[in-house]
Parts: sequence; C-alpha cells; structure tokens
Amino acid sequence: MGANSSSISELPENEYLQKLSGSEPISENDPFWNQLLSFSFTTPTNSADLKLLEEATISVCKSLVEKNPRTGNLGSLIKVFLSRTKELKISAECQNHLFIWQAHNALFIICCLLKVFISRMSEEELQLHFTYEEKAGPSSYGAECEDLIEELLCCLIQLIVEIPLLYPCQHTDSNWWKWLCSWYRGRYSGGVTSALGYAVRDITYSISLEAVTTLIVFLSCQLFHKEILRESLIHRYLMHGRCLPYTSRLVKTLLYNFIRQERSPPPGTHVFQQQTDGGGLLYGIASGVATGLWTVFTLGGVGSKASAQLEQCSPLASQSLLLLLVLANLTDTPDTPNPYRQAIMSFKNTQDNTAFSSSNPHAFQINFNSLYTALCEQQKSDQATLLLYMLLHQNSNVRTYVLARADIENLVLPILEILYHVEERNSHHVYMALIILLILTEDDGFNRSIHEVILKNITWYAERVLTEISLGSLLILVVIRTIQYNMTRTRDKYLHTNCLAALANMSAQFRSLHQYAAQRIISLFSLLSKKHNKVLEQATQSLRSSLGSNDSPLPDYAQDLNVIEEVIRMMLEIINSCLTTSLHHNPNLVYALLYKRDLFEQFRTHPSFQDIMQNIDLVISFFSSRLEQAGAELSVERVLEIIKQGAVALPKDRLRKFPELKFKYVEEEQPEEFFIPYVWSLVYNSAVALYWNPRDIQLFTMDSG
Repeated sequence: MGANSSSISELPENEYLQKLSGSEPISENDPFWNQLLSFSFTTPTNSADLKLLEEATISVCKSLVEKNPRTGNLGSLIKVFLSRTKELKISAECQNHLFIWQAHNALFIICCLLKVFISRMSEEELQLHFTYEEKAGPSSYGAECEDLIEELLCCLIQLIVEIPLLYPCQHTDSNWWKWLCSWYRGRYSGGVTSALGYAVRDITYSISLEAVTTLIVFLSCQLFHKEILRESLIHRYLMHGRCLPYTSRLVKTLLYNFIRQERSPPPGTHVFQQQTDGGGLLYGIASGVATGLWTVFTLGGVGSKASAQLEQCSPLASQSLLLLLVLANLTDTPDTPNPYRQAIMSFKNTQDNTAFSSSNPHAFQINFNSLYTALCEQQKSDQATLLLYMLLHQNSNVRTYVLARADIENLVLPILEILYHVEERNSHHVYMALIILLILTEDDGFNRSIHEVILKNITWYAERVLTEISLGSLLILVVIRTIQYNMTRTRDKYLHTNCLAALANMSAQFRSLHQYAAQRIISLFSLLSKKHNKVLEQATQSLRSSLGSNDSPLPDYAQDLNVIEEVIRMMLEIINSCLTTSLHHNPNLVYALLYKRDLFEQFRTHPSFQDIMQNIDLVISFFSSRLEQAGAELSVERVLEIIKQGAVALPKDRLRKFPELKFKYVEEEQPEEFFIPYVWSLVYNSAVALYWNPRDIQLFTMDSG
C-alpha cells in the first residue's frame, strides 16, 4: 500500500503489497513495515465498492496464501501489529507518535487477508499459516511456537475493552493524553484540547471498529459450512485460555458501544498540518490521521464523502451488536457452556447492590436505564430486536426491570410498528417481535398496565384514525391484523399460534377495550367462520365429485379444517375468558358480540365448541333479553348504558369456569439451528465494510436473510 496508494485499481500493482505476498521472508524488524503501513483511505461502505476492493486484492491474497507457508510474512505482519498495540499502552515515555495510526493500518490489512484465508481453507490450514517459525527452518511448524492466533484474538479483545473513545476534555488527566498534548504543542499552534481531542477520538474510534470487525471475520468460518459448527478452533480460543478472563468486560463494552451509538468521525477534518518526508511516515500523520483514518481506499481520490447511511448511524455500535450476537450464539462445548451467553444471562443493573452469584464468574453490572433507552430507540433493526428478545428471554434481571418501567409504551410501540408493517419486514424479524410480545404478556402486571396507558394520534396506523386509544387496545388491533395478514398471505401456523397465545394471555385482563378493538375481535371470528364454511363446502363438493371416480386422490381438506377449528376454538376461549373475568370492564366487546350474534349460531351444537359456547350463548341471551325489554330504535349510547347496567345484574355463578388461559414461550430444541443462520445472515447483510462473495456462502441461501 504505502503513502502513494489512493485508488483501488492500483492495488494489484502496488509494490508493497507485491513484496508482502512475494517469495521473500520479511523480518518483523524490517523498515518495509513502516512503508507498507503509511497509507490513508476512506472506507467503501456499500457492497458494490467492497466487491471492487475484494476483486482488486484477490490476486495479492491468493499469492500470499500460496507463499506464506514458506515466507511467514502473515505472521510477521501480525507480530508488527502486536508490537504496535503494546505501544498503545506506553505513557509519557513513548517516543513513537504514530503507534495508533500504524496499528490501525496493520489491523486493516490483517482483517482483509484473514477474510480471504478463512473463506478458502479449513481452520487446520489456517493454523499452519500462523505457526511459521523462522528459527526452525523456512517451512517448519513447531509445537513450541508461540500461538499467534490466540495472541491476536486476545490482543483484539484487549483493544476493544481497554482503548477509550476519547473526546475533548475527557481523559485529560492521563499521562497518555498529557504526552500527546505536549507532542502536539511542540509542533503546532492553536487549540490543543479540542482539536487534538477530535483527532484522537477519530483514531481510537477507528481502531476499535477495526478490532470488532476483525473478531467477526475470525468467527466467519461458520458462513462456509452448511452444518452448525459445534467444534471450532476459534471458539475454543475465545471460550478458554487467555481470552476467557475478558468475557464479562468484552460483553459489557459491546453493550455500551450499542447503548452510546457514537457517530463515526466526520471525514476530512484536518488537525495536523501536512508535512512531507518523501511519502514516508510523516505523510501519514498529515493525511492519514487528519482525513479521518476511518478506513479503506477511495474510488475517486482520498477524502471522498462517507455514505449518507453512515453519517446517520454508528458503525461501531452496529458492528459491536453484531459481534455480541455472534458470541452469544456460539454453541456450548461438552465441558464448557458458552461464557458469553452466561454473561448476557446474568448481568445486573448498576443500582442493584445484591451480591453476585459465585456460580457465574462472568457477571457484571450495566446501567439499565441507558440500555432500556437504546433498546427503545433502535428497534427498527433486526439486530436490536434480536438483542431485546435475548435479554427478555434469558436475563431475568432485565425482564423484571423492563416489566416495572412506567413508560413501557416506549418499548412496545416500536415492536407493534414492526408487526404492523409485516409486509416490509423479513419473517425472522416479525417472529422475534411477536415472541417479545408473548414474553411480555406472560406477566399479569403488564397485561393490566397496558390498558392504563392512553395514546394519542397513532400516525402509522392507517386503517382508521386513532385519536385516543389505550396501549392494550392498540396491541390487540395489531396482533389481530397480523393474524389476518397471515391467513391471507403466508399461512404460517407458527405465527398464528404465537399471535393467539399473546391474545389469550391478555384476555383475562382486557379492560375498557376501544370499540374498534372490540369490533376487530369479532370481525376476526367472522373471517374464521367464513373460512370454515368455505373449506367445509369444498370438502363436501370434492367428496361428491369423487364418488364416481377412483382415479384422482382427494385433497386433504380434513387437515385444513382441523387447523381452522383449532383457531376458532382459541378465539372462542379468548372471548370467553374476557366475559367470565372482566365483562363489566368491556361493554364495547359485549356490544360487538350482540351486533354479530348470528355468527355464533352455527357453533352452538358443534361438538368441538359446545362447551365453550355455553357462556357466550348465556351472555348473548341475557343481554338480548334486556335490550328487547328496553324497546326498539335504541341509540348506541342507550345500548351501552343497558349493557353496563346488565353487567352488574348478570349472575356470575351461572357462567361455567374454565382453566385460566396461560401460555409461556419455550425455545425449540436445538435453537441454534434457527439462531446461528439468522445471526450470520444479519452479519452478511448489515456488517459495515465487510463483503463476502455470495457464491461462497454455505450456511444459508441468499433469500433467507
């Protein structure tokens, strides 16, 4: 690369890259590394540009794959990087003012090379490329050789957890900061703290992002296997040995990166005045650091603008969340449960003063209020919804905190909006949103409180103007709409089951249902009734037409009929649950029931529904009688008044008692079969500055993400 490489098209002929991938071993002490690592660039942020970068460098990577076992140049590059990172921790005595910048550039090259190596070879072959040892001969792989893979992994984790994202007026008491300010004053005039602060933030942000990205690349071997990896060299390193003590700190740092949503440094902010030294290191401090360091080559010259998407988001937050999801979904080993999942399952609020359990060494504390705010704000992405699901399902501390929040609508509304726009979301995102609702509705306190939260003007709900509605009624509307969409489009039984389970969990606590919500409950039952009759008619006609013919097989209408009757049964149980426990709180539901009472006639004598119809039939008969006594031509207001009066007079002992409707979410056996491909599809589609050739992907098909 070097100082003079500024466009992708020049990379295959770049003299430094050619030497790196050549036949001659390069010592880690060779001045070549200073030349190689003196480059400035702006990262390609879209898949097209990233594809160009990969295609331009593939010849270099292939050459290195072929020759590295004899030269060990990859190992030398990694050792150069490791030596630079050691200098990051040196305080006032440090004399190398370029250590962060060169460490970042070295790590970027390592990441690019690793991505190609991992996509083209097994872990065993990869390990051989890391274990070259010059002392024992040019092609020797000694067991006594220092394990560079583990050292590099450990170094990356240390970078993530120990390098702060520095800002003006922060860390000004550290020797590292004081030395940097002193060095800056010796060369330039002007405001030191603010100007240098942004420069340092630029560099530290970039190297933190690159460290997170490289860890994702290390774990990307899963992409190139159809089966879930249950034994992996990289997994073992991360779950044992030198990396293990950093587990809780790494998870905590990644969570805080997600919480803080720090924007990427703006490109083109020149802090250091340009100096030239024949294109060497000082060129780098003039152009590399000052132009925003964060990241790769330009397509049209150094300093091209970052994409609008990246200006509006936090690459570090997004990449940290992806890494966290990947780590949390590593499979357990026979002798060791996944420590990253253990850390996610057990962390506590900073305000929780109870002692940590001795059985979990990876527990830590984090600010739950900040975490809750970030989760509420970021639910438009699959990744944030998946994180919320994991925390609610696996961490009882988070679940208890969320359910106790007085502003639960801030979390529920984004989830409802995901379900409302089901046509625009992928099926996995919809599933996660729905399961989150199911988990929340397992709590009776939640089911009561959502009817006490009054919302104004829900602008994204287009079917009807909702100027005022309770959160509970809105939740019912959205879930029913999801069921109706599923009935007419996807016909997914799993989606049906979870929607109905959430409604069933809430049914005993229905309170003051909005008239439109009550109407939609009965309208859904009407839709099911019509579908039931249609399938029944089709089955009858098919049977008649086949009496004279033995050639054509009968369609399996019995299975369709069974599914519809299961859903009808559940809807009747939901209505019954509300009537038997909170009829007096829901006059609008009774009104809607009476208005469409003819719908229920056909189910009175049906053997599958007779028992559950007894209570509904009693309520319809009781209130119909009172309305008849009140006379004809009654206004809506008068009918509701009669219903409210009748609710007090209705003899509750005549209503048959049924078991309480309660459903609890339980993960399927071997959940990794679903979650690992899902997580990696998110990485493939969403990771910043990462591109994999779709033809190489084995874990999932390209339309599964």
